[in-house]
Amino acid sequence: MGSYVPSTAGQRAEMLQAVGINTIEDLYAAVPQEMRIDAQPAQAGMSELEVADTLGRMAGKNRVFSSIFRGAGAYNHYIPSIVRRITSKEEFVTAYTPYQAEISQGILQSIFEYQSMICALTGMDVSNASVYDGATAAAEAAAMCRDRKRSRILISAAAHPMVRQTIQTYAWGANAEVAEIPVKDGRTDLEALKGMLQNTDAGVYLQQPNYFGVIEDAAAIAQAAHDAGAKLILGINPMAAALLQTPKEVGADIAVGEGQPLGMPLSFGGPYLGFMATSGALERKLPGRIVGETTDDRGNRCYVLTLQAREQHIRREKASSNICSNQALCAMTAAVYLAAMGPEGMKQAASQCYSKAHYLADALSRIPGFALTNSSPFFHEFVMTTPIDADLLLSKLEEAGILGGLPVEGGILWCATERNSKADIDQLIETVKEAVGA
Repeated sequence: MGSYVPSTAGQRAEMLQAVGINTIEDLYAAVPQEMRIDAQPAQAGMSELEVADTLGRMAGKNRVFSSIFRGAGAYNHYIPSIVRRITSKEEFVTAYTPYQAEISQGILQSIFEYQSMICALTGMDVSNASVYDGATAAAEAAAMCRDRKRSRILISAAAHPMVRQTIQTYAWGANAEVAEIPVKDGRTDLEALKGMLQNTDAGVYLQQPNYFGVIEDAAAIAQAAHDAGAKLILGINPMAAALLQTPKEVGADIAVGEGQPLGMPLSFGGPYLGFMATSGALERKLPGRIVGETTDDRGNRCYVLTLQAREQHIRREKASSNICSNQALCAMTAAVYLAAMGPEGMKQAASQCYSKAHYLADALSRIPGFALTNSSPFFHEFVMTTPIDADLLLSKLEEAGILGGLPVEGGILWCATERNSKADIDQLIETVKEAVGA
């Protein structure tokens, strides 16, 4: 990998002296040696044809599966063609962020529409313009709950591991405590939670459905949190939200989640979208920006940045967040997807996810050695034991062109969405039978 440094050697030496170090390598002293890549001499420039051929060969090393039975936070959903058609328009792709709101009415309106749809999906009163991803949204929500007297956050051990880690990282930076609520039969243990709650707890984070695909008793957990004076943060799958009770209906104070299922392809893990919505009582604690609707001096409808709790505008020591941007294009993608699907389309897609996952679970459970690890109800993911090594089974599936579930403690976490046809599932079952000798 080559690099181009525009400054002179003398300028670099002056800058290094100003920060108290001798070499540029000293800037990376905190990076472990095993994570560094030795600098390579700059290569001669290549022609456009050579670059295209090189990138083509690199891309050819990727393996793209058409039959996918893996979820665990990123899901293979059908995306109507109109979504890409609209969001790929040049005026949308090139827009970064509405710093000059008075000349960004189109982008501001798209964000306002996105916020409105997130509120409709969650039942909450107000949404922000989005944050970087679902894990960031969860960690920012935990920060919203803290105050001088309450700082500890309780996290369900059934939440996504990356979300738990992100909340813990934010808490470490804020010198705040985090505790995990144990799991029982695939669900957050309600009685254990009641025994853990203290009068210094700020909030409880619950995922619905949880990492194991199980549908939680969110209303009971919300009640337990409120009885102790804490708030409930509910991390939701937006597709499941089309069928389940809304966060508002179960008593959540803040609803967050990963917006990838709303029209975004898997794309090797991003870019994705973190959505956040809350009750009116907490709207001024929402990080980032909120777009509102108003009228101009001629009485025409227009859009403005109603709230923007940005670090440039407030004193750093009083800021609860350093989020200063939003995923504008991803948020627009989610809005276009939701508009294209409509409430009934979302319900149909969610219903297909549910029914196909249960068809898959039933078919797998008929094979000796496969069994659900718990009896709790699930949406479109479930954990099942396997009679042979999980990695061996998944490699056999890969040979047949199938991306199977994710190995987890206790077995494999399987997922089915509306993209999995009955023929796909039946092919998976036959391949599994051959792999285990059934």
